[in-house]
Amino acid sequence: MRTRDLEDEAARLFRFRPAPWGEVLWCAVLGGTADHGFTDRALPLGRTDGGDRQSWRRLADAAGVEPDHLVRLRQVHAAECVVVGDETRMGEPSEGDIILTSSRRHAVLVQAADCVPILIADPGTRAVAAVHAGWRGMAARAPLVAVDALAKHFGADPGALVAAVGPSIGPCCYEVGAELREVFEAAGHQPAVLDRWFIRDGNGRVVLDLWLAARSLLEAAGVPPDRIYACGLCTAARNSRFPSYRIEGPAAGRLAAWIRPRA
Repeated sequence: MRTRDLEDEAARLFRFRPAPWGEVLWCAVLGGTADHGFTDRALPLGRTDGGDRQSWRRLADAAGVEPDHLVRLRQVHAAECVVVGDETRMGEPSEGDIILTSSRRHAVLVQAADCVPILIADPGTRAVAAVHAGWRGMAARAPLVAVDALAKHFGADPGALVAAVGPSIGPCCYEVGAELREVFEAAGHQPAVLDRWFIRDGNGRVVLDLWLAARSLLEAAGVPPDRIYACGLCTAARNSRFPSYRIEGPAAGRLAAWIRPRA
């Protein structure tokens, strides 16, 4: 099956479901392994250290965990991993862009406002990961690093993983400078791969396809193409529903992508 056909099929498996604050985006296949969701702007969340405290409590309730077991990061646009154990409690956020756990007592999350949020679950070990990856994270191979970390820390089989790629800026809206490709080349990405990620659209703009980059890196880590599900919702094009830094600038809120192992 071609990549575009896979993406179209994956997008059909995402649904908006009722949540205490309105709705949450949910992936039907990932839902068979882990509790999870992608929020929209109806739940007012700022950065990790901001936002409405009541909103964080409502999100914890929706995830089925105590507020101090809803664990998030101080994201740094890289590929650092943080592992959450049974005794972890939310205090001063750790720095990182990948957060993993196998603890049923915890839900882990990342936040985004155009960057790509990815949720990954292993049906065998029940370990899960939440990944935040903008262009810097993709250059640092954050999706691949997350899969490797699930295997290293929990014994997860990459070939059995399920991955859901949430709302983020799409190739329809993500115009970049041609020099950005040089950053990826310096990070060791092959020209043939970058020819697919960096494309010139019908208006002559250079755009970066973060969705395809996420898929490519997950596949490179061993996740089968037919177990990667991308919703295909662009945060910039659908700014009335999702926060977008490109559209709103520093005032933009953040969506949360959370996941919790299922017993």
